[in-house]
Amino acid sequence: MWGDIAIAFMIAFMTSFMATPHTINFAKKLGAVDTPKDNRRINKITMPRLGGLAVILGFIVSITYLLIVMSIEKNINIMKDDMLTKLIGFILGGLVIGIVCFIDDIKNIKAIYKLLAQIVASIIVINFGIKIDYIDIIKIDSSNVLFYDILTIFWIVGITNAMNLIDGLDGLSTGISIISCVSLIIIFSLNGSPIISIVLITALCGSLVGFLPYNFNPAKTFIGDTGSNFLGYCLSIISILGIAKTYTAIVIVAPLIVLALPVFDTVFAVIRRIIKGKSLKAIIQPDAGHLHHKMLQKGFTQKQAVLILYGLSATFGMFAIILLDSGIWKALSFALIIIVIIAMGYKEFFKQRLLSDISEDEENVSIDEEK
Repeated sequence: MWGDIAIAFMIAFMTSFMATPHTINFAKKLGAVDTPKDNRRINKITMPRLGGLAVILGFIVSITYLLIVMSIEKNINIMKDDMLTKLIGFILGGLVIGIVCFIDDIKNIKAIYKLLAQIVASIIVINFGIKIDYIDIIKIDSSNVLFYDILTIFWIVGITNAMNLIDGLDGLSTGISIISCVSLIIIFSLNGSPIISIVLITALCGSLVGFLPYNFNPAKTFIGDTGSNFLGYCLSIISILGIAKTYTAIVIVAPLIVLALPVFDTVFAVIRRIIKGKSLKAIIQPDAGHLHHKMLQKGFTQKQAVLILYGLSATFGMFAIILLDSGIWKALSFALIIIVIIAMGYKEFFKQRLLSDISEDEENVSIDEEK
């Protein structure tokens, strides 16, 4: 199994890494660029935004190869548990979201159309057998199909939008997705999840690692709505596939904890926009109140804000892993220790970072004067 996982990661990584420069040129030719035209945008220069195509390509190439090879070797049976049907639904739903978001990256369509695409994609995957159909902490029988279908739609649409909304700084959504993927790989391994879910999440992780060098600050390209929506869609679907064998409370909650940072940011954004706009229509109106915006307003640099959010995301991921493997008390004690360490050292840490940044600026000024 681990050999297949290593192959899934490496093929996805190399494909994404080598394809990204081509997506940069492709975006420029199509005019799919992000121009800084309002205060909400962080970038100061025009940036190509079709990097997500490289991530998608790496994912598809890796999965296609692995499914063929593993089927020949009989390490996987895609006919079992209607897995082939589910994969077809996964692909069709991804096509709906991908096409709509690709158009958005070029022409900037209304947010309502992207939301409709996400709902349609969710309905497609449900009809192809991918859905949450039982949770032991909810006293609703699995025969109540409508309830669980609606719950699945909310999960897919919610996670897809969460990854899209947190995509506000160089490398932020990419790095958080990588951390989420690594956490889910460990969780799926501990949980004895289907091998297909582990291979899928590993391929997604590899694609993102290959893309990150081009996306981290200072970025050469953005992942775009095509990429961020694809990330959220994949994470939501693979999470469902990964818990397919067990629907206990901890197993269900674990993926939610792993994705807690983008989920909380999205929930607060919805509440904030409704209160501010005093209508449900305000939910789809962009604003500059996200967590990463707040951190920049507090004086953090892009890199500092991104690294801090990486740390928070990794902490949530570790909490979920410890919770699943060792129980609630060890997970809570871990979280408490992390909080205490941060509380004791964050002021001095950021003071040193500030002094380092000032020294770098002065050094750059001296070099310019010498020139």
